[in-house]
Amino acid sequence: MKISLKLVTVLGVAIVAGGLQLDKVAQATAEPEKQPAEEKVLHAYGDTLILKKEPVGNMFNHKSHVIEYELSCDSCHPDLFERKRGAAKANGDYTMASLEEGMYCGACHDGDTAFNTVDEDTCITCHGSDMVEPETVVFVKPVKAVIFSHTEHTEMGFECASCHSELFEMKVGAAEEQPGKFTMVALYEGKYCGACHNGDDAFASDTLCTTCHIGVQGFERMHGGGEKTAAKGHE
Repeated sequence: MKISLKLVTVLGVAIVAGGLQLDKVAQATAEPEKQPAEEKVLHAYGDTLILKKEPVGNMFNHKSHVIEYELSCDSCHPDLFERKRGAAKANGDYTMASLEEGMYCGACHDGDTAFNTVDEDTCITCHGSDMVEPETVVFVKPVKAVIFSHTEHTEMGFECASCHSELFEMKVGAAEEQPGKFTMVALYEGKYCGACHNGDDAFASDTLCTTCHIGVQGFERMHGGGEKTAAKGHE
């Protein structure tokens, strides 16, 4: 049986068309190739691109200064800050006191050019909290327990910069994280509390021990375990 040339041609075209259609279906159902995520360019100065990055912390918003307030790179670099992350902290003078003297952020945040660094209502802008002062700080390392009346000292007229960040970091537990350094010997050498408790400015740190050292029993009484502790002492 002979098949006409016309029929063969029609069948051939149909097969090719069907194959192309199947190929399109396969391509449509296949998973698309994942393209590498591109960083979004927010702004640029010359050849220097300011890119959208994950935030390092909430102490300083680089984006708001560059984009919102349109500061150029040389507004801060290198006179106020080295162009290297962590360089200011490594200098050892990146403190609230230095800011109040016009260094680092204090060059602009002076109360005229921008909000100052000492008003209580601006603390949250940089520190990410309302900076509520603790009434009493209780240290449990390297010994348990030592108390520090924060309220009593601030009522004497001390400001944040009197102790932070040269004597104590403004972070709960920072001193206790270094028990090898936070010692009575260090206090005798004028470090930590010893900067003032030297026998001249305030009572010496090697006197009136129980003023600060309340011990384990004092700690338990402070946290509601006094009755149980007393009972154990009479067994």
